[in-house]
Amino acid sequence: MRGKFITLEGIDGAGKSTHHAWLVDHLKNQGREIVATREPGGTGLGEKLRALLLSEPMHLETEALLMFAARREHMDKLIQPALEAGKWVVSDRFTDASYAYQGGGRGLARERIQVLERWVQAGFQPDITFVFDLPVEVAFERLAKTGNVPDRFEQETREFFERVRKTYLRRAATEPDRIKVVDSRQSITDIQKVLEIHISTI
Repeated sequence: MRGKFITLEGIDGAGKSTHHAWLVDHLKNQGREIVATREPGGTGLGEKLRALLLSEPMHLETEALLMFAARREHMDKLIQPALEAGKWVVSDRFTDASYAYQGGGRGLARERIQVLERWVQAGFQPDITFVFDLPVEVAFERLAKTGNVPDRFEQETREFFERVRKTYLRRAATEPDRIKVVDSRQSITDIQKVLEIHISTI
């Protein structure tokens, strides 16, 4: 039986990493074989591209093309083989992030992203996507408390992240069966309960 593909999305600081780790452990405790991964990244080449994307200034179209190049490798080398083997794949970000960041945040035309999506994915989509939603000012406060050096995306303006957030919410409104919005202002325990309920339906 084919495995399930779960993706986690949201603006930086919304809590994806925390809930990604919990969800992986939760599914393992249910006896499922899990592959935990992230984008950009997930493969040797993908991680090299990630390092460039998070640190090097580049043209917007170069950024989008590299994101999809890493995604093509990710799908071919890790995601699809794992699903075909019956494993469940949990990824921190996937293509919704390209629409939100390169599209909404940076202003790349949605039609250009759609062309890349059709070419690279040929209709392949996650079984369920969680968008962790949080007001931008709260996300900024959380990021500041981590003490981590911000990457090229985390250094962007409040206006940039407002556009990213709005794009995520618009996508969720157009694909409610796949994309579930999770209010990240809730307690971690309450969020975990929401995730459990949605996971039980796929």
